[in-house]
Amino acid sequence: MKIDAVVLAGNIGGSKLAECSETESEALIEIGNRFMVDYVVAALKKSSKIGRIIVVGPVVELTELYKEEPDITVVSPGKTAVETLKKGVRALNAEGMVLVATCDIPLITAEAIDDFLSLCEKRPGADLYYPIVAKESNEKQFPGVKRTYVKLKEGTFTGGNLFLVNSRIIEPCSAKAEEIVSLRKKPLALCRLIGPGFVLKFLLKRLSIKDAEEHFSKLLGIKGVGVISSYPEVGIDVDKPSDLELVRKVLIS
Repeated sequence: MKIDAVVLAGNIGGSKLAECSETESEALIEIGNRFMVDYVVAALKKSSKIGRIIVVGPVVELTELYKEEPDITVVSPGKTAVETLKKGVRALNAEGMVLVATCDIPLITAEAIDDFLSLCEKRPGADLYYPIVAKESNEKQFPGVKRTYVKLKEGTFTGGNLFLVNSRIIEPCSAKAEEIVSLRKKPLALCRLIGPGFVLKFLLKRLSIKDAEEHFSKLLGIKGVGVISSYPEVGIDVDKPSDLELVRKVLIS
């Protein structure tokens, strides 16, 4: 059975990418002669495990781009990332697991997607699967790439920009998710929400993947799982000019 996918295509107003493009949407930033979002959609189309694709972004441009694609539907985004996700999932009008990807991972491949979904299949029963990539894997394939890393007992990891989620939990978890997103630049408030004990364990480098899984599962009232991916492409997102320079070098060369 194939998994349906939702691609989140947000705006770049006020971000570091705004200086690199005249477009108001990062989805429409050009890499070569293609929009950035199209690299993500192309990888999903090539995946043996993906069915329908919902792209939540600039309707006029993307509807024109995918007008000959019966399995691709374009819907307008919401005011926040969580609202955009909810609109994408509603457009599927189906229950079950959904793969969610951001539009700013143009290096993603069908192989990386299939591998992630295969790893998820080996751990059935969870509501949310989130990929993490070891620092060594990133630096081996993309030397010098700058990512935000977290040190855990098992090693040093960065997070991916796609996840597999049970569509049934999105509405119940949306308020908590909005709260977490709103506090991302307020460390003290975020610490209170997450819990000082968890933060202390993290700072002392005593936190394991299992600890993180259990804590956030309890926080959101779901069962979440961290999946170690050997494909750095799942976490190489474009959020600053140096990232855009890297992916252009890789994809256009």
